[in-house]
Amino acid sequence: MPIQILDSRVISRIAAGEVIDRPASVVKELVENSLDAGSTQISVEIEGGGLDLIRVSDNGRGIASAELPLAFERHATSKITRFEDMFALTTLGFRGEALPSIAAVAEVEIISCPKNSHSGGFLKIEDGNQLNSRSSGRSQGTTVTVRGLFQSVPARLKFVKSRATESGHIAAVVSQYAMAYPEVKLSLTVDGKNSLNTPGNGTLSDTITQVYGLDVGRNMLELQTPEIEDGCTVMVSGMISDPSVTRSTSNYLSFFVNRRWITNRRLSWAVEEAYRGLLMAGKHPICVINIGISPAEIDVNIHPTKSEVKFRDEAAVFSAVQKAVRCTLIQSAPISRVSEIAEAPYGPRQVTSFLSSKAAEKTEHLHSPNRELPTGVSEALATPKQTLPTLRLLGQIRNSYIVAEGPDGLYIIDQHAAHERILFEKLNMEKTLNKLEVQALLTPEPFDVTPSQASVLNLRLDELAYLGFLIEGFGGNTFVARTIPAVLSGKDWKSMLRELLETETRNRSDFMDRMTALAACHSAVRFGQTLGEDEMISLIRQLEQSDLPNACPHGRPTLICLTYDQLLKEFKRG
Repeated sequence: MPIQILDSRVISRIAAGEVIDRPASVVKELVENSLDAGSTQISVEIEGGGLDLIRVSDNGRGIASAELPLAFERHATSKITRFEDMFALTTLGFRGEALPSIAAVAEVEIISCPKNSHSGGFLKIEDGNQLNSRSSGRSQGTTVTVRGLFQSVPARLKFVKSRATESGHIAAVVSQYAMAYPEVKLSLTVDGKNSLNTPGNGTLSDTITQVYGLDVGRNMLELQTPEIEDGCTVMVSGMISDPSVTRSTSNYLSFFVNRRWITNRRLSWAVEEAYRGLLMAGKHPICVINIGISPAEIDVNIHPTKSEVKFRDEAAVFSAVQKAVRCTLIQSAPISRVSEIAEAPYGPRQVTSFLSSKAAEKTEHLHSPNRELPTGVSEALATPKQTLPTLRLLGQIRNSYIVAEGPDGLYIIDQHAAHERILFEKLNMEKTLNKLEVQALLTPEPFDVTPSQASVLNLRLDELAYLGFLIEGFGGNTFVARTIPAVLSGKDWKSMLRELLETETRNRSDFMDRMTALAACHSAVRFGQTLGEDEMISLIRQLEQSDLPNACPHGRPTLICLTYDQLLKEFKRG
């Protein structure tokens, strides 16, 4: 086949494929245009998963009738005039490809009326060809109607998912921009039924409530931005969920850069790291985070759909996000309260999930060998600790729970989880001060592991030695231990090691995290172990002195509180 210039229609459809890959892409481009136009109200209507109909209406600045045809020409834009403008962008769109790309694969109608104009303009385009143009009455703003998406491109239509799936993707787009612009009233109608209505009152928590529901909205924490350092160009704002609200996937982590919705795995990891030790395995937080940064510090032109950006100093952005999340968790962490009392005579039926933070882990993250953290994160960890009120011991329930009285009510303490927290912080502090207590064994003690465990053990001998395990190979899958951490003296440290060696860890720091938590767990008093009065008092006093008394290293609550107000209510005295 000889070299030739492609037909203009083929060129347009290829270009459209880079920008418009599914109905949600159309909605995203049109909503972004509406936001750039200064709209305070945007309505989105779809039918058939967006394949049959997409209509986006706004009350923005509008487009002059004479400019409507030009708006559908490739690379026509009002956002930039020269290449250097790309590095000073304050708008969501700038490429001038959205409208022509949509028109290349669908039938499009647009009605628009600019401010202070007595009439608007109407334009209809099908398969890239302008079919009809005339004046039309409309109040200020723009309405774009898209019909028959991909009908003229059967090959593309084959890759579209079910109508329900595509509707879900569109709902996600509208929801994201609703949270990015809480001052804008957005609505979504799916097949004639209202799916979303945001208040547009500028209050992010109200918008989150509309998107995720009341249970999430009332358990979100406003980000506490740490003190800004001189020369810092990154501002972080938004909301995060307290650890009582989790999801089974990380799809609820929303990030915006200068209010542009983006995806970024490193930012997701920064948030997940801030929650480490607070959430059970397989659970993820919810966040809505906007990163304010100078346009000169980012490149938004690295992806056709503008869903990714490149930071000039990614480490600084990572640090700022993690610091803001960490500080918020530490400053906004009350003790779990018993939220509901059962009608049955056994007492509490439902307990609100644990809300806390991981302040005590700061020493571990700061001082673990070769800890892989960006510059600036260490400052985020140096935050004030939480404190418990002074508690008065009342007794023990089923040899598992310690009951104590505090100034605001009745405290029930999980003795194993509480002791885990105490020992975990003790180990971290000893590591920080290089004063780890080590127990030398009278005679080297052999132990066997599986071949897979042996390979991990040989790889991690240095990390184990850092905590106090001096271990040497003895041939094959047999090893001998000469010293162990003092906290494990008299405990089943071999089981702890085997459990540790079964853990899949990505790097050295993860292994150190897991090792410290397991050492604390295997050293702590057991659930079901009888404790004397002095032992319980000592445990309570040590817990009161902990940096983070509310959670064990695995994220479980160490204690709950039944307040006096709740007691009065249940006994019909309040």
